[in-house]
Amino acid sequence: MTGNLKVKTILVTQPKPETDKNPYFDLAKKFNLKIDFRPFIQIEGIPSKDFRRDRVNLPDFQAVILTSRQAADHYFRMANEMRFTNFDEVKFFCVSESTAFYLQKYITYRKRKVFYGNNSINDLTDVLKKHKKEKFLLPCSEVMNPDIINTLKEGDIDFVTAAIYRTVSSDLSDVDINSFDMIVFFSPSGVQSLIKNFPKYKQNNTRIATFGVTTAQTAKEAKLKVEVMAPVPEAPSMTMAIEQYLKKANK
Repeated sequence: MTGNLKVKTILVTQPKPETDKNPYFDLAKKFNLKIDFRPFIQIEGIPSKDFRRDRVNLPDFQAVILTSRQAADHYFRMANEMRFTNFDEVKFFCVSESTAFYLQKYITYRKRKVFYGNNSINDLTDVLKKHKKEKFLLPCSEVMNPDIINTLKEGDIDFVTAAIYRTVSSDLSDVDINSFDMIVFFSPSGVQSLIKNFPKYKQNNTRIATFGVTTAQTAKEAKLKVEVMAPVPEAPSMTMAIEQYLKKANK
């Protein structure tokens, strides 16, 4: 822990929650914090003309793995651009129930064609194994989370990746990055955005919090000291991990 310095200001590198019913607002109230939200990355759709170079034909796949709402949005965007609109025979396998219900934005929701795990790729792999005859399409970012790829391979899942969107760094030129006692990252791309926007950045006494193993590893490779990590057994969420840290740092 960085000396006895209290945490009074936190920068969360994600969009601000749409409602006040959010654990970050509960943290702010409980510890008298100022919490700002600013996405460090943006998602751009890959144009269909570029996608076609990969020679992946969407109608060839009757089983689709969706790991996020963003993946769903860009899968259906690409399908529309390629004039593929008949999803009657397509089965969708979602990493979470919320992502599964989100599909109602695009298709008629039917339990026989929409399946989901319990918020982790490991749980979803157990569902996929029950459909071993399928060849799955995995719509993803240009830089795919290796944990997802490795888990699917270890589960002996027959799948093809399709890069349909990319992650780019946000313009953070208006952010006073040194004014925060803690910065919270959720992806390697977020850490990379920090370095791109602030190439001379010095951590000094700023506490770094990371979600996920690859995010923590990227931060360490960038010479950042990580003091808060999630998920861990005692803190499965980022806010829980931050709260446990604050109980010690802010006492």
